Amino acid sequence: MINALESSSTRPYLIRALYEWCTDNGFTPYVAVQVDDTVQVPREYVKNGEIVLNISFDATSSLKLGNDFIAFKARFAGTAREINVPIGRVIAIYARENGQGMAFPAPASAASAPGQPASVDGPAPALRDASRPDGDPKIMHLVTGDELTDESVADASAGDGEPPRPPPATGGAKPSLKRIK
Repeated sequence: MINALESSSTRPYLIRALYEWCTDNGFTPYVAVQVDDTVQVPREYVKNGEIVLNISFDATSSLKLGNDFIAFKARFAGTAREINVPIGRVIAIYARENGQGMAFPAPASAASAPGQPASVDGPAPALRDASRPDGDPKIMHLVTGDELTDESVADASAGDGEPPRPPPATGGAKPSLKRIK
């Protein structure tokens, strides 16, 4: 009999399930990723050590949601890029349209790494802080004062040569979380 410590992580299975739920319901799946040297993403879109990626069918090519990595090809500002994200670096997956999704515990190495920038805006910090210390994921609903905009996401579908615009410097309410039980 396999005990809990010997079993495989539920994270990749939950990510695949929520990705499928998003696509079945016509939503756009986004993943929030805590970036370190093991993550292969366009560094110019990393903000405060994190990046949010649109992983919808329309935004990606050759998407593979494996047990160890999420890998795909995408265009950023018209340039094709290879994206490779270790599953353990994914801190949330959610639907852009309504914010429903799941947060995961932050990677242990990032929580204790000195010099790691602390994120101060966007949905990922609140999601990460809401994660339980026992490692269980939480089902969350992201509540924003305004509609969640593509401006805060490194949107791979932006193949029009225009890089995603940074979030506005002023105005707009900060996102907060509402726990759904």
